[in-house]
Amino acid sequence: MSAPVELRLPRYRRDPEGTHPPLDYAGYRSTALRHPKEPLIVLPHLLTEVTGPALGPGRIGEFDNDLTKGHAGEPQGQRIIVTGRLLDGDGRPIRDSLVEIWQANAGGRYRHTGDRWPSPLDPNFDGAGRTLTDSEGRYTFTTIKPGAYPWKNHDNAWRPAHIHFSVFGSAFTQRLVTQMYFPEDPLFSQDPIFNSIPDEKARQRMIARFDLDRTEAEWALAFQFDIVVRGREASVFEDEEDEH
Repeated sequence: MSAPVELRLPRYRRDPEGTHPPLDYAGYRSTALRHPKEPLIVLPHLLTEVTGPALGPGRIGEFDNDLTKGHAGEPQGQRIIVTGRLLDGDGRPIRDSLVEIWQANAGGRYRHTGDRWPSPLDPNFDGAGRTLTDSEGRYTFTTIKPGAYPWKNHDNAWRPAHIHFSVFGSAFTQRLVTQMYFPEDPLFSQDPIFNSIPDEKARQRMIARFDLDRTEAEWALAFQFDIVVRGREASVFEDEEDEH
């Protein structure tokens, strides 16, 4: 009689303690209202949750990864190129993954009905883009460096310049969200979202690296920002609670 077959469910490596922000962080006032008050419930992932919808090339438009095009004129601000790789915990590329970004314009204002602070909207800049990673897990966006903006979390509160990133697996249930910051921003020290990350090394992985090799003369500065979904070098991921 043959031995019974042992069923082994897949396990994912845990990210190092301190990599991700707590759900409730005293310095970030919104978390007191939004964080879960009851124990989380694990829902089963059935066929619908793990196989759809299709997030392939048919959803990508001609100018979706170039936020400076597709309008009547040029947007205001410093043009930048943001490149990077999407990697798994072993450093292998994640291919054909949908990467989305959204951001404020050069004046620090979002094209969002809830953003009413007196900085002008840019008619030539929507602040949202998307692309698919290639066979090496690489992505590229051309955009405008966003400005800082006030957000009323504490006295004289300003968010450092940042770009929101969303990455997908094969379904919406496999979505992860993070933020990319810029080097040497003077607002890091007083920003509770940035400082909610307990581990200093993990915090630094949220800061893009200036890339002179990819910078295009008389056209655009370049920054490199890799995203690692799990493991010792995992990027910081969040519950998307920023008001924009």
